[in-house]
Amino acid sequence: MPRALVALAALVVAVTLVPAPHAARPARQQYVAPAGSGVLFLVNGHGWGHGVGMGQWGAQGYALQGYTPEQILAAYYLGTTIGQTTATSIRVLLASGKKQLTISSSVPITVEDGNGVEHTLAAGKTTLTAALELAVDGGAKAPLEPPLTFSPAAGSTLTLGRAYRGQILVDVVSGKLRAINTLPLEQYLYGVVPAEMPSTWLSAALEAQAVAARSYALASRKAGAPFDVYADGRSQAYLGISVETPAATEAVDETAGEVLLYGGNVATTLFSSSTGGRTQSAADAFGPPGRPYLVSVQDPYDTISPYHNWGPVPVTGKTLGQALHVSGRIVDATVARNSSRRVKTLELVSLSRGVQATTPVGGGAAQSALGLRSTWFSVGVLSLQPPTPNTPAAAGTRVRLSGVVRGVRGVVLQERSSGNPWKQLKSIVPAPKTGAFHLAVKPAATTDYRLATAHDAAAFVRIRVQSG
Repeated sequence: MPRALVALAALVVAVTLVPAPHAARPARQQYVAPAGSGVLFLVNGHGWGHGVGMGQWGAQGYALQGYTPEQILAAYYLGTTIGQTTATSIRVLLASGKKQLTISSSVPITVEDGNGVEHTLAAGKTTLTAALELAVDGGAKAPLEPPLTFSPAAGSTLTLGRAYRGQILVDVVSGKLRAINTLPLEQYLYGVVPAEMPSTWLSAALEAQAVAARSYALASRKAGAPFDVYADGRSQAYLGISVETPAATEAVDETAGEVLLYGGNVATTLFSSSTGGRTQSAADAFGPPGRPYLVSVQDPYDTISPYHNWGPVPVTGKTLGQALHVSGRIVDATVARNSSRRVKTLELVSLSRGVQATTPVGGGAAQSALGLRSTWFSVGVLSLQPPTPNTPAAAGTRVRLSGVVRGVRGVVLQERSSGNPWKQLKSIVPAPKTGAFHLAVKPAATTDYRLATAHDAAAFVRIRVQSG
């Protein structure tokens, strides 16, 4: 998780994979909070991912409006220019800390050991352990000096779980195996672009993605490490030959060597799936100093994203407290936002033995703990409190209920008596600023009351009525 005290240049920031286009999702069933679960919070939000830099759905939206790749990139990375890189290869960490690895090829493989001696490994599968014992050159198994560099024959590839272009270097670190794929930069991008963006999207979006992916890979290389980038979200997704497509390969080839520059250096071109309509500045997301080209800007065509708006996500007070490790009964939650409209802190109000406390939780921590798609979210409140004291009432007498409805529209009070279905009693009209409301009911028998919307229902409050 990004920390404000870590310099952005040292961060390896997860790049969110864009979800593939899909049919409209069916409406979910109404969520009903279990009895005793406390206040029901309804979380609504915008976008998917950190929202810094290019929004992939927005890039496709720009492309649909006729924008060029250069115009798309300029809209997200302010003040950058397109240049050419001199880098030709890249080293990708495929695996580390493994007890064994299986490498294979359909034709014999050349293996160079740590002493620079070349050997021939027969075609087929070979399982490696930390002993690095291989049957090479037609002989019996014998240990080879690490590291081992496996090179495919011309026109073939190596498989290590997936098929990859280039060479695979296997070394032993602290008694475990590490595998690094070394290959040409452009061929690496063949396996990145279609993993990060649907190949069915327009060429302008794919080419913008290719330039952003190339720039990000070079700008985020790990200085002094035996590899440059990870093969997953710690850098960007790299899935090898299995995901390559003609459209994505063409986008890489059309932009061969192109990178975004700022001040003469390759820009750290972060990107994520959907911004919700506005990008987040790097400074807001990860702390100072940020980057001058990664500021918050409008993303007008993100509206095509299925996650431009999302929610409501129902979360009970009990679940909220458990997920965020806040003791006591959670009775309220509010948000404080940064300049990019994302949640900087989620303020939780709890009660424990009659003592009220407020606990701030970072927006990123809340997003992660609750499984939300982004930190651009709001929290609605459905809170119905029983009368105090909640003693049995005489049939037909007035009982005063109170509560809070904030950030939620179309809330109604429902009631049910024993053996009967829920029915609507009245609409809730809360106070404009506080969301507080008060109302009176006259139960003729023991009755349950709850707050509900068309999609969700909070836990019920039971008013007991004296028999006889």
